[in-house]
Parts: sequence; C-alpha cells; structure tokens
Amino acid sequence: MTYSFLQHYWCFIVSLLGALLVFLMFVQGANSIIFSLGRTEAERRLLINSTGRKWEFTFTTLVTFGGAFFASFPLFYSTSFGGAYWLWMIILFTFVLQAVSYEFQNKVERDGNSRLARLYKMFGPRTFQTFLVINGLLGPLLIGGAVATFFEGSNFVVEKSNMIDGASLTPVISHWANGSHGLDALLNPWVLVLGLAVMFLARTLGILYVMNNVNDENIRCRGSVRLVGEAGIFVVLFVAYLVHLLLKDGFAYDDSGTVFMAPHKYLHNMVDMWYLTLLMLIGVVLVLYGIVKTIVSKTYIKGIWPAGIGTVLTVLPLLLMSAWNHTAYYPSTAHLPSSLTIENSSSSYFTLNTMFWVSLLVPFVLAYIVYAWRKIDSKEIDHDEIVTDESY
Repeated sequence: MTYSFLQHYWCFIVSLLGALLVFLMFVQGANSIIFSLGRTEAERRLLINSTGRKWEFTFTTLVTFGGAFFASFPLFYSTSFGGAYWLWMIILFTFVLQAVSYEFQNKVERDGNSRLARLYKMFGPRTFQTFLVINGLLGPLLIGGAVATFFEGSNFVVEKSNMIDGASLTPVISHWANGSHGLDALLNPWVLVLGLAVMFLARTLGILYVMNNVNDENIRCRGSVRLVGEAGIFVVLFVAYLVHLLLKDGFAYDDSGTVFMAPHKYLHNMVDMWYLTLLMLIGVVLVLYGIVKTIVSKTYIKGIWPAGIGTVLTVLPLLLMSAWNHTAYYPSTAHLPSSLTIENSSSSYFTLNTMFWVSLLVPFVLAYIVYAWRKIDSKEIDHDEIVTDESY
C-alpha cells in the first residue's frame, strides 16, 4: 500500500462517515417539527420516543467523524476545530441540549424531591421539547454550512515553520485570520444555501422516518402534507447549489503542491471521476423515488429507506469531489498557499497504515448497528406503548 493510496482511502472513510451523519440527522429533522406533527402532548410523546431511540446513533457518528478526521488528517482538525471553534462550539452545544432534553423529557414526579424532579417541575416538558427543536434546526444548518466551506473556503493561515523556529514552547501551526473564528462563513450566501439544503433534507428524512416508525394515522397524514413543502424547498436549494458548484472556480493543486484557482474545477472533477458522478445520480434518483412515492401513495410508508440510502450515495461522492483529483478540500481564502490537501495535511504513513488494519473491523461494527436497529424497531411505536414506557 502506497502513501497516496492510504491518504485516498482515509479520505473515503471520513467522507463515508460524513455521508452517514447527514442521513442520521433525520433525528434532528424530525425533532425540528415535533410541534407541527404532534398537535397533542401524547402525539409529541410518540415522536420523541421514536427519535429518542436513534439519537445516540447520530451523536456517535458525529464523534467518530471528528475522531477519524483527527487521526487521519490532524492538520485539518487543528485548523478547523481549533480556529473555527465558535462554529463548532455552537454545533456541540446544540447536541448537548439534545442530550439534556432526552434525559429529562417527560420524567414523572415520582422521584419526589430529587434534583431531577425539581428540574422537571421548574421547566416542564415543553422547555425540553423546545431544546430539541433548536438542535433540530441549528445542528443540520451549521453542519451543512461547515461542509460548504470545503468548496467555498475558510479564512485561516497555516504556518508550519512555527514548529521548527523554536520561538515558542507551544507553537501554533494555524490560526484564524479574523476574530469571528468560523462565524464569518455564515456571511457567504452560498454557505447558507447548502446549510439550509441540509436542514430541509434532514426535515424531509425526519418526516419519512416518522411515517415509517410511528403507528399513528394523524401523524402520518400531517407528515404526508408537510413532506411536499419540505422536500420541495430542499430540492430547489440543492439544485441551486449544485449549479453554482459546477460553474464556480475551484481550488486545485499541482504535483509540487502549489494551490491555484482552476476554472470549473468541480465540473472537471465530475467528468474525470465519472464513477462518482454516476453514484451521485443513483443517489439522487433514490432520494426522489422515496419522496415522490410516499407523496403519491397513501399506503407507502417505507420511503426513508430509498431516500436514506440515496442520501448516503449522494453526499459521499460530493465530499470526495472536494478532495480527490488534486483538489484542495479545505481551501484558505485568506492565504491560498495555506489551503489543505489530503497530501499536505495527513498523518504519517505509519499511522495511516496502522489505522487501515483497524478499519477492517468497521463492517462488524456496522453489522452490530443494523442488528441493534432491527431489534429496536421490531415493533412500531403506538399510543399503547407510551402508557407503559416512560423512557422519554
């Protein structure tokens, strides 16, 4: 295995985790509309019980995504997570709100005078439901915006010479070029377009998941109506950003590592890596199939599966096109030579090679997740269940 192969391999693994994360954010999407799908407290309890069984999959994937980036491309980790920390701190804070909400959601007063009971009496379930809505809106929006910086660029400077000049005992390799520390990305309208597209995709997948997982006719009818608007907005935003991506100049680098602006770089990537483009088209068709069939058929409730698989098959090649084929996957708008590529930001050959053998265990982990998912969903959630189940 060559060094280049390992760099491309770990770029694929990280991109796959990112694609799975986008799919699993159906939890956030469903939570963002619990007040419109659930008109009564019992209906909202059904929705929260449904997503409450899956939220740990999403959170674990987010942590694994960050860990894989740290191990395989540490310079990106230190630059983005260390420089754009306000953006990432807000994302993590919303996920903390989610965890707190599930912990205290619908806890009864049978705990007496415990701290848990006092918190319940003080805030009530609606407060924690609002926390879930905040996470459901901001989480996908900001993560989608962070992904957009792979194409639009970020405002940072890398100075590797600080490691060897001996001027400081704690040298800083990279730093943000302004005081916003990542929030400036949200001033780019195209970053917001992709962020909003991911948010509405999460809401669309959330509706499809709820219709499949919750056995309540009222919720399914409302979901079918809401699906038209949510999916329509997502399609418009995604197509708009895709057209923008094909027409814009991209960040390329040559064999010497010099980064430069290349006209229609991402369009050329789609042509050069036609197999990724084909995979993306298959993914888009599956997403549209899951959405359209759910809308036109009154009995079809399994749209989450073709749409979910299609989401992974669409996001995966999109992320790979930001890094493969001599493309800078984390470009710098403040100092173009500081742009990060899979070659100048990866770990050593020894580290990547060692992790490669560990990664062979991933299929077994995925098999366990599938098994656990099937056991959790062995019975549809209905009103009879919430009478005896007080977990959320």
